[in-house]
Amino acid sequence: MGLTSNKVLALAVLFAVLLFAGTVVCWPRLARRDPRAVAGRVALLTATQVAVFVSVGLGANQAFGFYASWADLFGRESGQGVVVDHDGHDAGGTAGSLEVVDTGQVNVPGGARPRTGGQLQKVDLVGRRTRIASRAYVYLPPEYFQPRHRTRTFPVAVVLTGYPGTAEALIKGLHYPQTAHALAKDGRMQPMILVMMRPTVAPPRDTECVDVPGGPRTESFFAEDLPDAVSHHYRVGRKPVSWGIVGDSTGGYCALKLAMHHPRTYAAGAGLSPYYRAPTDRTTGDLFHGDEELRNSADLMWYLRHRPAPDTSLLVSSSRQGESNYRETLRFIDLVEARKPTRISSIILDSGGHNFNTWRREIPATLQWLSGRLSDR
Repeated sequence: MGLTSNKVLALAVLFAVLLFAGTVVCWPRLARRDPRAVAGRVALLTATQVAVFVSVGLGANQAFGFYASWADLFGRESGQGVVVDHDGHDAGGTAGSLEVVDTGQVNVPGGARPRTGGQLQKVDLVGRRTRIASRAYVYLPPEYFQPRHRTRTFPVAVVLTGYPGTAEALIKGLHYPQTAHALAKDGRMQPMILVMMRPTVAPPRDTECVDVPGGPRTESFFAEDLPDAVSHHYRVGRKPVSWGIVGDSTGGYCALKLAMHHPRTYAAGAGLSPYYRAPTDRTTGDLFHGDEELRNSADLMWYLRHRPAPDTSLLVSSSRQGESNYRETLRFIDLVEARKPTRISSIILDSGGHNFNTWRREIPATLQWLSGRLSDR
């Protein structure tokens, strides 16, 4: 049974409850002071606390999508790996690919019928240039399946999780497809295709959407390979005005950076609770290998000050209370306002932490903002 399985969570909770009940029942027998009774009390209390801790951890992981599998949890993930062409050239001219491996319904009224509820497709992507392999979930709106729209192309929003994050959390925890469906149905946004995935393309390493020298070329994957694969498989617009990108936390940083570095790919980028420079820690390793230009470019403040202002639209979010990026976000807004033609918008809440509940409050306005800046042509 998988780490995110409801059965695993139910068994863990049941085991914790049974241990608690067992402790209550057995406690009178273990009240003596001899070594065996003391050892019994220690064992029961320890086992009960561990069971409770595991239950809470599994529940939190299901709610916030930190880890997708047992291998992911223990840093031994091997299912969705990465193949790197270290010389920076296409390996034998092999084309990239997008393969649909499963389809599912959207959790909305009438979701069993694609023409009413749209459809979720689980896909495997392999980059033509970078040879990076990653999994994604693609939300196709109802209009995609309706005969009167059979020749229509659609705008695309790439949606990224934080680190470590799971793509499933964008569906089950942040409700992106359900929100997009409801907004489009009410006429508050145009129908859009959502490509939902984690920015962690070389798990368990956090590459911060950087083209790591001698390592994963993550930025190139999202800027070139992903749009190329999606454009060849789905009816989407191919101009920058048809493409936007949004993410939370690490995904928010990536979204802003990709929109700024690649305005010819993404016409708009939205960062929910983002930061503005790539960190270096035990999860990232050495991202830059002494390349100061690469390090500076990964600092969005530096990039705005020292590079031509990109022709793109940006959205940032924060909270006056609860978010550590509030003051830095204000500085970023001020900096962008002075760097035309880059455009900046913001969502500033009175309070809200760095969590799913906060982002769910921001996602409807963010999708509407993206919709207003993208076109299907």
